[in-house]
Amino acid sequence: MDEDRVVSLESQSQIADALSDFLREKASSLLQAAIEAECQELLSRYDGIRDRQGRRGVVRNGYLPEREVLTGLGPMAVKVPRVRDRSGEGIRFKSRLVPSYVRRAASVDAVLPWLYLRGIAQADVGPALAALLGPKVAHLSSGVISKLKQTWVDEYRAWSQRDLSSQNWVYLWADGIYSGVRAEDHRLCALVVVGVNERGQKHFLAIEDGMRESKQSWREVLIGLKQRGLRAPKAATGDGALGFWAALDEIFPETRHQRCWVHKTVNILNYLPRSVQGKAKGAIQAIWMAETRAAAHRAFDAFLETYGAKYPKATECLIRDREALLTFYDFPAEHWVHLRTSNVIESTFATIRQRTDRVKGAFSRTSLLSMLFKLALCAEQTFRRIKGFNWLAEVIRGVKFTDGVKQKEQDQQLQTA
Repeated sequence: MDEDRVVSLESQSQIADALSDFLREKASSLLQAAIEAECQELLSRYDGIRDRQGRRGVVRNGYLPEREVLTGLGPMAVKVPRVRDRSGEGIRFKSRLVPSYVRRAASVDAVLPWLYLRGIAQADVGPALAALLGPKVAHLSSGVISKLKQTWVDEYRAWSQRDLSSQNWVYLWADGIYSGVRAEDHRLCALVVVGVNERGQKHFLAIEDGMRESKQSWREVLIGLKQRGLRAPKAATGDGALGFWAALDEIFPETRHQRCWVHKTVNILNYLPRSVQGKAKGAIQAIWMAETRAAAHRAFDAFLETYGAKYPKATECLIRDREALLTFYDFPAEHWVHLRTSNVIESTFATIRQRTDRVKGAFSRTSLLSMLFKLALCAEQTFRRIKGFNWLAEVIRGVKFTDGVKQKEQDQQLQTA
């Protein structure tokens, strides 16, 4: 009976730590192997080069001193190979995976502004990262975070002045982002513009601050874009903020207006009691889901007839932008899902709207805009090309579309019918 039959089990945290160590070890080996493969590829590329004595011109020459790179799995030790160029042509090995002087992976740099904007004080960012990535990230002190913030400011300034004239920007989405953060002495309103180029790629074009969403604030943003080479887009999507549309008419009068259906739906439902909101939302959806403009107008009139008598404010809100809400019918049908809403901006900054009230105190205008810029660029990496991007060349050329169909094709369909 003296035999101990109790089996000792490791704690869940110990198992998790063992798993993390295993993954980190395997990832480190994989990273080192990939760097070695990069170096071998360079040597193979210059295998035919010989020096004056007939020897291979480019050969291995040991390693650079080992250094740690902070990644999403924690710090990893890497040894970058070094090559010797006997030919005198200045050939050097530069790893694309671990460039010179890089100490942090891009994913770690991305999480820093994310933590900071979510209420983590500057002095606590290092401990927060240590909890996520392990205790070896202690070198990310408050001073390092301050230097990073200054780097973000410099990057933001260069980005906000970059040339836009080399590409055709076909569509724009614009929105004002209100956060719970005070920038100096007022609540920040970031004016954000996203554009899609002729290849269907979406990019942030401007992130500026403004006094609410006034015409003058939007005018300054649009003038800045024009000075940087932006030509008049074919269409712009935004909410009902009158300042943006007034400024757009002044700076880019050729650009068509498309009101955001998501914003419009929310505004209409605010004028209706909850008991009818579900049914009313379906009636609104029937408008923008209609296959043709004529069918959309019929659904439009049906909504007005159904709710106009009891809820005049709701119907007035809808009818106010009747034509601007249906502009998308004059563009390719594949583009409708993108043109009908400014969701590309809304989804990117939704968490900022919800959580920035946790940040205490006031930011400087520049530092907050630069952090919004870093978060935007991280989100931009996940953007997909718009559907039917092959139609963009036709839109640029000014080809007419009716109910989403190219006019010549539509004429042929009518003749066939």
